[in-house]
Amino acid sequence: MLQDAFGRRFYYLRLSITDVCNFRCQYCLPDGYQCDHDRNFLTLPEIKTLAATFARLGTEKIRITGGEPSLRKDLPEIISACKNTSGIKKVAITTNGYKLPEHLPSWLDAGLDAINISIDSLDAKQFQLITGHNKLATILEGIDQALAAPQLTVKVNTVLMRGFNLDELSRFLAWVKDKPVSLRFIELMQTGDNTTFFDQQHVGGDTIKCHLLQNGWLPALKDKAAGPAQEFYHPDYAGKIGLIMPYSKDFCASCNRLRISSLGKLHLCLFAEQGHELRHLLTPNTQSDTQSNDEKIERIAAEITSLLGDKKVSHFLQDRLTGATKHLSMLGG
Repeated sequence: MLQDAFGRRFYYLRLSITDVCNFRCQYCLPDGYQCDHDRNFLTLPEIKTLAATFARLGTEKIRITGGEPSLRKDLPEIISACKNTSGIKKVAITTNGYKLPEHLPSWLDAGLDAINISIDSLDAKQFQLITGHNKLATILEGIDQALAAPQLTVKVNTVLMRGFNLDELSRFLAWVKDKPVSLRFIELMQTGDNTTFFDQQHVGGDTIKCHLLQNGWLPALKDKAAGPAQEFYHPDYAGKIGLIMPYSKDFCASCNRLRISSLGKLHLCLFAEQGHELRHLLTPNTQSDTQSNDEKIERIAAEITSLLGDKKVSHFLQDRLTGATKHLSMLGG
């Protein structure tokens, strides 16, 4: 089991398979995707090796992220590879849902267990203003299809922004009244590229939490492999509300995930100063490299375990330190 110097255990891997995104969200890529490197993303064999390595280290859940992971045509094969890795109990993806009704059947066939879909407004015009795409109706159709799949856990992510969607709180709550979906409000996080936007738009999740508690919502228990959301339920609502508040006290105390970038770097934190190269361990250096796959996995596992000693106690966002993260598309948030 992976454990750091602060006693935190890591059951959860966030695996980025591309940093390309086709949306232009105001808080992430307002000018669209700008490529500043070779798109030499992790291959399927490399992903299989990483999944097996992390499973050996006690990882039980893999979330496939981007950028936008559905831009990779081999996403179903990636889902299947992770799902069929011994020790991995749950495979999830986070997506903007651009073509969700079209893609969902193949993801389900591949063994997908959970899906998070980003919707930052329930108003079609506002959604287009935020994302650059008029796709809300398509995404909502895909969510209904996802909810009809009994094996699938469905969550919706909404980034809170003062001037874009804060006034939609009542509309969002009404939406989950009869819809069995977990809606998670995420505090806007400062990154290297969005400092001015952050200062103008940040909303503390504690204001939403107070509203929920004052209106009959109750705290829910969460699984050890769950994400950082504080989740709430209401006896009169089919859906749940989650709050992800990275600026709250002791937010990092419950950290249970590590990250792999689409270029094969281990990131100990979303806002770490740097990623640690693992790719040279994934691919044989020469044709004469005869190490077995098991030996390769042991070597990578030892490297990850050693690097974990560098994990810090906090992300230090409260000190306005954003590390190497220019925008959230780099590592999938």
